[in-house]
Amino acid sequence: QVQLVESGGGLVQAGGSLRLSCAASGSIFHINAMGWYRQPPGKQRELVATVTSGGSTNYADSVQGRFTISRDNAKNTVFLQMTSLHPEDTAVYYCTANIKRNGGDYSGQYWGQGTQVTVSS
Repeated sequence: QVQLVESGGGLVQAGGSLRLSCAASGSIFHINAMGWYRQPPGKQRELVATVTSGGSTNYADSVQGRFTISRDNAKNTVFLQMTSLHPEDTAVYYCTANIKRNGGDYSGQYWGQGTQVTVSS
């Protein structure tokens, strides 16, 4: 009953910017931390950034200073503003959220289907 849907991926030149969005919908009581992971071609999935419900953020060293994570709690949405993009940022980007469902007894980790980001040199 809970779904995460990413949007905003696409093709951009090196040095450019892109903004990703991920909206959670369904039977949601509340959302704890939200975040973004990515999986480059032929590589393992890696953490990009996280944001707690209180607004505390963490970033991977590789994106520190270039990416900004934020969230709109009223819309159950998390964003990733990416600037100064490098070809190495090319990956499928996945959003994730720790969510307690309406009537649920526990929180679970939910994942989106991913959105492709391609940075050309």
